[in-house]
Amino acid sequence: MADTVSQVLLGSGLTVLSQPLMYVKVLVQVGYEPLPPTLGRNIFGRQVYQLPGLFAYAKHIVKVDGRAGLFKGLTPRLCSSAIGTVVHSRVLQRYQEAEQAEPGASKKEPVSSLEQVLKETSREMVARSAATLITHPFHVITLRCMVQFIGRETKYSGTLSAFATIYREEGILGFFAGLIPRLLGDILSLWLCNMLAYLINTYALENGVSTMTEMKSYSQAVTGFFASMLTYPFVLVSNLMAVNNCGLAGGLLPYAPSYSSWLDCWSQLHREGNMSRGNSLFFRKVPAGKRYVWEERRFR
Repeated sequence: MADTVSQVLLGSGLTVLSQPLMYVKVLVQVGYEPLPPTLGRNIFGRQVYQLPGLFAYAKHIVKVDGRAGLFKGLTPRLCSSAIGTVVHSRVLQRYQEAEQAEPGASKKEPVSSLEQVLKETSREMVARSAATLITHPFHVITLRCMVQFIGRETKYSGTLSAFATIYREEGILGFFAGLIPRLLGDILSLWLCNMLAYLINTYALENGVSTMTEMKSYSQAVTGFFASMLTYPFVLVSNLMAVNNCGLAGGLLPYAPSYSSWLDCWSQLHREGNMSRGNSLFFRKVPAGKRYVWEERRFR
């Protein structure tokens, strides 16, 4: 119980600290560009036109809404983080209790490292999926609170009122908009991360060398970053589907058409070359072959 409480408190703290970052990222994912490109230098020192990065974008939000404006959608996100942590912890705890309750659990033969990785990854997948499924309504509300910045709406002004609005206008399914690509992305990222880390630790790094133990501890972080890069399109599609056609300016034309499904959204983003939109908030390049439209605050 104490471990769960400490995890909730730690997660809540990280959620508050990362809120401005997520806020800017979501607005960029939707395609909202309130500031025109400026002439700057890339990482190689070459002069190029660049889009405003994280700090310039955040400064614009502060100019419009004040510093508190950077924390729109924080309340439902904190609820999502806390509930998700508890659910994730409880599911893993149930697995441990069931394993200990099995007859002859203490006399079980040791399993191979691959079998152990497969078992732990499968349990983690179930725990994460359960947490995602239960907290997704809060995630949807968080995204819609953020996207309101584009049209200056106040439709989703409170967490409880947002639940009532979504249920009244979209029914139960409205709370799970964008759930499928989010689940798929989480599952693929988890398996890629763990299996790549296993392969690297088993075949690429030799045992018995003093520095290898430390290197193996870092391999999980490296493969996690790599897996998140590969599965980013699922995150983008999920977030766009969560706000699509919900009555907010950021989910309607000209920012987005009314997608018939998440596959339709994926197809259109791929066709437009926007599958990585919002993936980086630094050194943002101007989209090739597109023109900035000041009146619409976007590229087309």
